[in-house]
Amino acid sequence: MEAWQKELAASLVKPAALEEHFGVELPGLEAVSSRYPMRIPPYYLELMEGPGDPLWRQAVPDFAELSEPQGLSDPLGEDDLSPVPALIHRYADRVVLLVSGACALYCRFCTRKRRVGTETMDCSNSQIDAAIEYIATTPAVRDVILSGGDPLLLEDHRLESILSRLRAVDHVEMIRIGSRVPVTLPSRITPELCRMLSRFHPLYLNTHFNHPAELTPESAAACALLADSGIVLGNQTVLLRGVNDHPEIMRRLNVGLLRMRVRPYYLHQMDLACGTAHFRTPIATGLSIMEALRGPTSGLALPHYVIDLPGGLGKVELLPEQRRGSGEAVEVRSPAGLWVSYPDIGS
Repeated sequence: MEAWQKELAASLVKPAALEEHFGVELPGLEAVSSRYPMRIPPYYLELMEGPGDPLWRQAVPDFAELSEPQGLSDPLGEDDLSPVPALIHRYADRVVLLVSGACALYCRFCTRKRRVGTETMDCSNSQIDAAIEYIATTPAVRDVILSGGDPLLLEDHRLESILSRLRAVDHVEMIRIGSRVPVTLPSRITPELCRMLSRFHPLYLNTHFNHPAELTPESAAACALLADSGIVLGNQTVLLRGVNDHPEIMRRLNVGLLRMRVRPYYLHQMDLACGTAHFRTPIATGLSIMEALRGPTSGLALPHYVIDLPGGLGKVELLPEQRRGSGEAVEVRSPAGLWVSYPDIGS
């Protein structure tokens, strides 16, 4: 067992262990973690200052997750966009390939929280085989995004096999990996992993830092190993109430990411997933943050503020001219140019 696997095995998975670590009482949270699993690796645990801090809110179950009257179990309509299991085909030229059902840390705001870490997300070898066969027989697909769960929780040889098979498909031009382990389990990013990944260029990796407290020497070293291997790094941040919904926090985050050779790529409006309403902010909050960042902050540090429309309609950049109305429902212009009603639940 490698060092990162031993660290992952030592993760906290029961709220009672949090009580002991922080010396606080957290009665009844087992009801939440039994529905939406909890996992906090030792590295991330040591970054958490205590109840209510920005990292705690991302990692620790909350009773609010069980009282979500307006959320959707599948907010992006991914089930309807899966021609075969373990694959999502929303856009003509790209697909999402689900290769892992587990993460190092189970984020409380995850859009796939209904499945990740549960038995319903078993990315078996046979499912992955069928998904790669679909890719190989669909010439329009030129871009494959590995996701899950977290692809980098696979052992090196399993990930290498998947990448080799995708690279053998002539029409697959580029491969992307979505992973939060540079943030939550940086020990996973080893020289051996990076040497293996460097064989599959062009290869891009989008990670997921949400707060400046996550920009540590360990995460910086992990990103440096990846960048030195020629892997282009981007970051996708989710706008979260009580975590990063302030211009100065977002400025520090994005400037710090650039120092680590990670380009801020997306700032996501919270998806409408069940159990996440307490994280949502009004769309106006995101627009005001972006307005505050423009000018005082380098253009390189400005992500695209986007919303992923329900039902699989796709991502659209949120700009003042892309929104009509205010209050509990607004209209947002879809990629097809149509105005779509969107519940601005954070308002």
